[in-house]
Amino acid sequence: MALLPPLLAGVMKWIEHVRRGRRPTETPVTFGRFLLLSYVAVLSHPALDWLNTYGVRLLMPFDNRWFYGDTLFIIDPWIWLFLATIVALPHSESRYQVIGWTGLAAFGTVLINRVESVPVSLLILWHLGLAIIIGLRAWGYLQSRPRQVCTIGLVLCGLYIMAMLGSSRLVRLEAMTWAHDRGLEPNQIMIGTEPVDPFKRDVLIADDRFYYELTFDWFASKRVRSKGSRTAIGNDTPVATAALTAPELQGFAAWTRFPKFIVEPANDGYRVKITDMRFGGGVIELDRELRPKHTRTLVR
Repeated sequence: MALLPPLLAGVMKWIEHVRRGRRPTETPVTFGRFLLLSYVAVLSHPALDWLNTYGVRLLMPFDNRWFYGDTLFIIDPWIWLFLATIVALPHSESRYQVIGWTGLAAFGTVLINRVESVPVSLLILWHLGLAIIIGLRAWGYLQSRPRQVCTIGLVLCGLYIMAMLGSSRLVRLEAMTWAHDRGLEPNQIMIGTEPVDPFKRDVLIADDRFYYELTFDWFASKRVRSKGSRTAIGNDTPVATAALTAPELQGFAAWTRFPKFIVEPANDGYRVKITDMRFGGGVIELDRELRPKHTRTLVR
């Protein structure tokens, strides 16, 4: 993060030099402005990674701790809509650019329509957003004003992120209240987001022995609801501990946030299925001395 921006700025400056050789009328950009943009680009990447449930280790290599924002879905279509508008309006002059942006919009629309349980109102809002972009492009007034387009788009994007961040904190408070009302003492909580719907959350609460999966809906009469029975963590056996500390699973052990263990007896040892409640997991076989024999990774 410290060294890549100057390198990126140097490459951009070289590209600008080549372009100005072909278009001498272009106004040169100083290296300092390229450097500032490069730092914004490089540093905003881990900042956005922090906002999802996957998380990021911001203090590496000095500290291996993970940080989780629990704010945005890993591919948020509304962020894409705001940022694509900023780029599409000033860069849709040629026929090929129009075809490319149209194809991207169509592809995104197909994916959104394939997501289950998306409210019709949000589908209408998505299509309305695309219609607004098309209308602004046909109008043509903003094409020659990229600074205004960029300012408006980034402000809207920032307001959306702040609203999602604030709402996630409120959801966390209500989920903790739900847990305390039932006599639970959570030591971990995750606020997951839906792919398209910013008004719903998937909540995961963990105490010392169990996971509790909840749903949260801002517009429901009962906003916090349980998805069903609790799930045993299964980490209270020496077999589970040995499985997670196996060298073959060092990467998974460093990454997992909510591990679940299912221990099954095998002919000459144990078979342990380890999953993360967020995404996926793997299977490892141990002998009777709790030494690993075979590992099959299933992380997705």
